[in-house]
Formats: sequence, C-alpha cells, structure tokens
Amino acid sequence: MKKNKLSVLAGIATIFTFTIAGYGSTQNVQQVDAASKVRVTYTLKVNNKNYKTKSVKVPKHSTVMLGLKKLWKVKSTDGFITSIDGKSQNKAKKVYWTYTINGKFASKGAAEQKVANKDKVKFTLAKID
Repeated sequence: MKKNKLSVLAGIATIFTFTIAGYGSTQNVQQVDAASKVRVTYTLKVNNKNYKTKSVKVPKHSTVMLGLKKLWKVKSTDGFITSIDGKSQNKAKKVYWTYTINGKFASKGAAEQKVANKDKVKFTLAKID
C-alpha cells in the first residue's frame, strides 16, 4: 500500500515538474518570437481619400511587399504593383500605385524596401504626370 501511494506521489510530482518546465519554455519562445517581429501600419489611399488602414506583424528585416501581401491581394508585373485589394492602375489614364514610408517617398521598390517597427506605409493610387 505504501509503495502505491509513493508511486502515485512520484508520478504527480513528475507531471507537475514537466508542466512547470513546459510552461516556462513556452513563455521564452513567445518572448523571442515577439522580439523578432515588427508592427507596420499600411494605408491605401484611393481618389485622394484613405480607403483602408491595417496593421500587421512581420519578421524583422521584412520588405514592404511582404506586409502588403499579408493584408491584401496584390498583383504585380515586372516588380511594379499593378493592383491592391482589387484597385488597379490604369496606364491609359496614367494612374499608378506609389508609396511612402513615414511620409517620405521610398527610394526602392516594395519588394526591396525593408520595414522597421512602427513604420507607416501609405500606398496611393493616383494620376502621375
């Protein structure tokens, strides 16, 4: 009888130990995962009005394009974005997608431009003269 009680107590202690150890490692993984991501806010502007705004978490050193594709359906040709969320450019009318990061025009294409934490990316569909 004593052996059975001792075995049960040892089993409970083992389960408790693994449960506590597992919880601690899960927290560490979540903390490392959160530290390796950045939050970026994207805004779509169509007809001189903000159309939609969304935020997304992406891994550090991600490109503008990665976050954009996580949020909306995107089409591109030869590295140029031609459609976002069903809103397409119109070459005949010279209406194209452009974008800024934190209010400044980007110097690289969306597939090359890296984002940082709290960046604000705005895509604008407008006539380019």
